[in-house]
Amino acid sequence: MSANLKGKVAVVTGASRGIGRAAAIALGRCGASVVVNYRSHPDEAAEVVQAIEDHGSDAIAVAADVADFAQVQGLVQSATDRFGRLDIAVANAAYSDREPFYEADLDAFRRTVDVTMWGAFHLMRAASNQLMKQGDPGVIVLVSSPHAFIPAPLAMAYNMSKAAIEHMGKTAAIELSPFRIRLNIIQPGWTDTPGERKFASEETLDKAGAHIPLGRLGTAEEMAEGILFLCDPKNEYMTGATLLIDGGISLPWWAARGSAAPSA
Repeated sequence: MSANLKGKVAVVTGASRGIGRAAAIALGRCGASVVVNYRSHPDEAAEVVQAIEDHGSDAIAVAADVADFAQVQGLVQSATDRFGRLDIAVANAAYSDREPFYEADLDAFRRTVDVTMWGAFHLMRAASNQLMKQGDPGVIVLVSSPHAFIPAPLAMAYNMSKAAIEHMGKTAAIELSPFRIRLNIIQPGWTDTPGERKFASEETLDKAGAHIPLGRLGTAEEMAEGILFLCDPKNEYMTGATLLIDGGISLPWWAARGSAAPSA
């Protein structure tokens, strides 16, 4: 059964592509009005707005750099200006380069942390303040990653940002509970998105996906269904939870198909 989000207003960051795009469309499909955030892909953001409208819901595209708190405050304000309220905030925007930390471009390293960690914090704070001002229950979802606990090489800034999101989110869940604001975290596994194709060809991704226990990469739409689950009012007793959807990639390596368990 799909969630019933009729009358709800959602903000999704990084919503022009990948998981954010799929999440925004899924929320719109379930009746929510959606603020589609983007930074550098306006045409694709417009396509997301059109897809949401095709499902019969309202949507607007709003440019904002989530690394800038003032811009994120403006993003939340755009939701209340257009739709009168805010009910759901999905902090999805992320950035990553892949190189050894000891020779990484420090501007890019800091940019990863600014977008991935601080961007999530900025939306969490701005959305929380708006929800408390309204005095209504609300939902915040932070998009994390198995990188939060798997130290994947060449991705230190991304790894540490996702690890920070886990503690940040769980701490916030405790502090927000008196206001009936639920905060949950989703950990999408290796997902076929434009962000992944920045680093690898389709052939490389297919070969890598074959080694995942379930034999393939995930899809953005599958991750969006997890986000939708966390936003569904039927699951209002969930807060501070982490939902892992990774095809088994975070299981011990010997759990992969065709591999034997190591001997003692």
